[in-house]
Amino acid sequence: MAGGSREPGRSVTSRVLAILDAFDADHPQLTLTDISRRSGVALATAHRLVRELEASQMLGRDGEGRLHIGRRLWELGELAPRRLLEVAHPWVQELFVTTGENVHLAVRDGMEVLYLHKVYGRRAVPIVSRIGGRLPMHPTGVGKVLLAYEAEWFITSYLGRKLERPTPHTITEPGRLARELAAVRAQGYAFTHEEMTLGSCSAAAPIVVDGRPIAAVGVVVSSHRARELPRLVEPLLAGARQIAREYGRPSRTVP
Repeated sequence: MAGGSREPGRSVTSRVLAILDAFDADHPQLTLTDISRRSGVALATAHRLVRELEASQMLGRDGEGRLHIGRRLWELGELAPRRLLEVAHPWVQELFVTTGENVHLAVRDGMEVLYLHKVYGRRAVPIVSRIGGRLPMHPTGVGKVLLAYEAEWFITSYLGRKLERPTPHTITEPGRLARELAAVRAQGYAFTHEEMTLGSCSAAAPIVVDGRPIAAVGVVVSSHRARELPRLVEPLLAGARQIAREYGRPSRTVP
């Protein structure tokens, strides 16, 4: 449950943050009852705080009365550092033009990958990822390549968890996954074959700055075109290198 449990003595700030944290990519619109349940904030308190958040345009309502993130909160979010997005966008766009398929930019967030950017067209294969959404690391191309470049202690901790199995093709055996991660490190890129979604495969490469992977870029294609993945490796690696090079340069024009 988002936001934590019902705890006496919680500050107003913690309650407000819990209410905002109730919203995510899978729950962009919520009723007041939903917010109370997901945040752990008592209904009466949630009603009062939501009313204040609406007045400040941090929350808004749709035509059916459901609540959603408001314009003011969106404006504040746009002030967050965007250098990686600004630097990566032209190269992500170029990869899309080259392939005509879904192209992702993602970073690690805890034990998951967070999707920062996505370019796709009408012909692209349908996939479950979305901007601002999170997915497990091991079944996704961008997640697998980021996991492979993590410290040994992190990989060991990740493999020690119960691993999600979105499809029958997802690799969840720790030993087999560890061997695959070692191969990814050796070759510098990752492939997946219907491990996150049936009908789709992917290739991904790390964006390495000062010896550390700060993000990953990936391309998703239909499974019937899986044989084309190897030819996408060089454009992916070239794009990742260009993003890393540009990101590593000092800039005063991009926050």
